[in-house]
Amino acid sequence: MTEAEKFRQYDSELEYHKRLPQLISPEDNAMPNTVMSSFAHNFLGRAPVWYKQVILLFLLVNPVAYYLLGPGFTGWMLIGEFIFTLAMALKCYPLLPGGLLAVEAMLIGLTTPDAVYLEVLTNFPVILLLMFMVAGIYFMKDLLLLTFTQILVGVRSKSALSLLFCIVAAVLSAFLDALTVTAVIISVAVGFFSVYHKVASGKGYQHKDHNANSDDEVIELHREDLENFRSFLRSLLMHGAIGTALGGVTTMVGEPQNLLIAKVVGWDFAGFFMHMAPVSMPVLVAGLITCWGLEKLGWFGYGTRLPKPVRQVLEEFAENERIKRTKSDQAALWVQAFAALVLVAGLAFHLAEVGLIGLLVIILITSFTGITDEGQIGKAFQESLPFTSLLVVFFAIVAVIHEQHLFKPVIDFVLALPEAQQPGMFFIANGVLSAISDNVFVATVYISEVKQALEAGAISNDHFQTLAVAINTGTNLPSVATPNGQAAFLFLLTSAIAPLVRLSYGRMVVMAFPYTVVMSSVGLFMVINQV
Repeated sequence: MTEAEKFRQYDSELEYHKRLPQLISPEDNAMPNTVMSSFAHNFLGRAPVWYKQVILLFLLVNPVAYYLLGPGFTGWMLIGEFIFTLAMALKCYPLLPGGLLAVEAMLIGLTTPDAVYLEVLTNFPVILLLMFMVAGIYFMKDLLLLTFTQILVGVRSKSALSLLFCIVAAVLSAFLDALTVTAVIISVAVGFFSVYHKVASGKGYQHKDHNANSDDEVIELHREDLENFRSFLRSLLMHGAIGTALGGVTTMVGEPQNLLIAKVVGWDFAGFFMHMAPVSMPVLVAGLITCWGLEKLGWFGYGTRLPKPVRQVLEEFAENERIKRTKSDQAALWVQAFAALVLVAGLAFHLAEVGLIGLLVIILITSFTGITDEGQIGKAFQESLPFTSLLVVFFAIVAVIHEQHLFKPVIDFVLALPEAQQPGMFFIANGVLSAISDNVFVATVYISEVKQALEAGAISNDHFQTLAVAINTGTNLPSVATPNGQAAFLFLLTSAIAPLVRLSYGRMVVMAFPYTVVMSSVGLFMVINQV
């Protein structure tokens, strides 16, 4: 790889444009000399030319397909195209090409602005969560980094550490929200990586304005350890993300669709847990065994241990932080700990919408830790708002699915089957559709259709509850197959940590594959035989 290619891959956009003239020939660095060539150059910025051409092809083909092949076929094409933009997230942030596809879908008639607005309004609690909860976690990063650093340096067995991450994520997700837990894991991983990357670049822990995206200043001696550390963090991130799915399926507050299903069926917190337990508990055990086995076997990108030099750096960092911690710093940690308790209590008892509890956390921590500058507060929202915008675009794609009734044939087919076969088929259908679209939407559509069948007298109430279990587990378990299946996975893919540890869409799919097979198989077996 040439120096120019390295900078294209690793450097920030500002640094790249500043140093590129020194790395390539004047011919390569020539700027466009016409308006049209400038437009082509600026379109999607630094994305590869082939990627730009593919997006333009999508935009040209869709209107033609709509008028020649019909809205149903074009709707499925649009879903595939949007998934492509997610898969290429490291080439170009999906908000741009995905947004263009969504706007075109409205222009050609696949959906309407009112339908998109309705989808956004329906999912407004999720948007509130992203806007405020992720920012709230940002202000707790010192406490989180302290806690997880102690765990990381204290637990030397990689298998035990991975299992601990998975269990903690599962337990937290059962009482909190998967996106909140994922935000915590991301914050901790960014902190770990930043600490070692500074040292590997020949700088101190407290060095300001360090660009962790660039490996150009990394000392040759540290490069192998840095790559192993990336692999180590990737595995912990995936174990934690899978843990959010394992725990999120068990309770009515674990995932957004769980609460909707519980309200439609009439289950309270205990009732929801008891109905899901025959499926969720065996899947939890199987998932944890899979976690342990993957680390022992080292398959699918797992098994990398924390390099000794990295452990030494983190231990020194922890000790250095302890020594220089002032009374003011200690008071700030106590405030963050109190805010964490408020967060857990508020979410566990659902005292308010999740996003409003996140806003409360922001207010508490900033008020009692002396953070009064608007610029300091604004930094907390840099991570969440781009993803919030992407999620709104995603809801536009969901509106297309809803408007064109793309899932209705599947629902009609399953309800036409013998009653004994319906739970298993609902699990499979929900799983497949959740993996390619969004589990919240799939669950919403399916539980609504099944509720209508109950009210029409087509099914009994007992069978209705059985199908509700199949819908909930089917949307929560197989959806781990792809990042777009669950919002928490998509958030991880598009977060700041993904490019740092080289966690791409394809790599996430590969690393999730063994979990997908085990969780889906066990879940399907239990739905068919135990529900």
